Amino acid sequence: MSTHHEGVRAAARPVHVWRVRGWPLWEMPHRLATSVLAVEATALGLVVVVATRTPFPDGPQILHTVLLAGLGVVHTETAIGVERIRRRVTAGGNHANLSSVWTFAGALVLPPACAVAVAVVVHLHVWARTGRPRVPLYRGVYSTATIVLACLAASAVVTLVGRGPAALPADGVPGIVLALLAYTTVNNGLVAGAVAMSAPQPDLVRVLGHWDDNLLETATLSLGALTAVALIVNPWLVLLALPPLLVLHRAVLVRHLEEAASIDGKTGLLNAAAWHAQAEKVLRRGGRGQGPGAVLVLDLDHFKNVNDTHGHLVGDRVLAAVAGALRAEVRDRDLVGRFGGEEFVVMLAGGDGGSAEAEAVAERIRRRVADLRVEMPTPDGPLTVCGLTVSIGGALSPDEGADLRTLLQIADTALYAGKRAGRNIVRMGVPVSARPPVAPLRHSSELPPGPASIDDSA
Repeated sequence: MSTHHEGVRAAARPVHVWRVRGWPLWEMPHRLATSVLAVEATALGLVVVVATRTPFPDGPQILHTVLLAGLGVVHTETAIGVERIRRRVTAGGNHANLSSVWTFAGALVLPPACAVAVAVVVHLHVWARTGRPRVPLYRGVYSTATIVLACLAASAVVTLVGRGPAALPADGVPGIVLALLAYTTVNNGLVAGAVAMSAPQPDLVRVLGHWDDNLLETATLSLGALTAVALIVNPWLVLLALPPLLVLHRAVLVRHLEEAASIDGKTGLLNAAAWHAQAEKVLRRGGRGQGPGAVLVLDLDHFKNVNDTHGHLVGDRVLAAVAGALRAEVRDRDLVGRFGGEEFVVMLAGGDGGSAEAEAVAERIRRRVADLRVEMPTPDGPLTVCGLTVSIGGALSPDEGADLRTLLQIADTALYAGKRAGRNIVRMGVPVSARPPVAPLRHSSELPPGPASIDDSA
């Protein structure tokens, strides 16, 4: 996949490339930095070996190399506005830049050294025009190295299957598919490994990417295969690849904008509207035999003191750290959102543990937040915010189902009961249907209060 690894970002500051000790590369964990350098060294070594063992390209091969590299540059310049927006609205992980149309086409029809030249020109130009300065140079070089290795793998498959200098016509569809698999496996494996080592607690989606991102990359590689065939039939036919590629850019941008509209900018969690919509779906699935779900409403205690003492920028870092703590204590299928201010909400998907399981999750979250130490640099020196606490109210969906508004009301009532009881506590609300039966009352003044009662056994 033509991807860029966008993991932990280095602090934005001017870096002089000749000052080796100041490179952001050394800020990464030692194991990750060593792996990055090993991949880059391997790519460089293989390029040198291939370049010395293959004959110098002839005129048509040089023409095809220049044409593919030039079209890659034109593609980047034409789509530069869309690509910059995509990079701003996508948060980390693997970023498909669609330039594999040109690099994969080169791997199929060009000598390996020429295919490498196309990959280097196209990818470093993409970094220079759309990644800089947010993406450090070493990440651009690493991404280029992964593409170089992927091109060499695909080219080796084409040569092996085709058994000749004009290998692609002899390959047919099976050879192209094998080359595509080799290209994808090498590139995805190297990018996924870097993401896994750079993320503290990597999940499968972050490492391998969303299924639609991988589908997009497969479509881009398929377009690259068609471009390679067009290059053999008539080199100028490859110009026809540009219009659909630009349309694909804009279609992907729409999807990214839709996703960004559902994400809270400060925490990366779902915003209130998106959380409501997805939580409703979870409740409906729970009503079809997946077990009752549960809702947790969380509120940071005395969060105003953080903003008043250290400022809102520090407060935003604290909110982001709390969001990370919430994600770390729930499953991938659970929904975590921010309701605004210092209030968060979690929808626990259905399970067999019932109220005890939901309360255990809430307790783990409470303890993790209490253990948080949020460290950040300031003009006055390093600052550490600790001693945070959170109050949590919960509500379990009854077996016969309940609407989301009712569950939120029950959980919110339990939350504020915990606040009144001293904060830094978990309280589980009891739905009306779970209350013990009571005898009929004669007077309206004796009616039971509210839709929920509170279980004081935290």
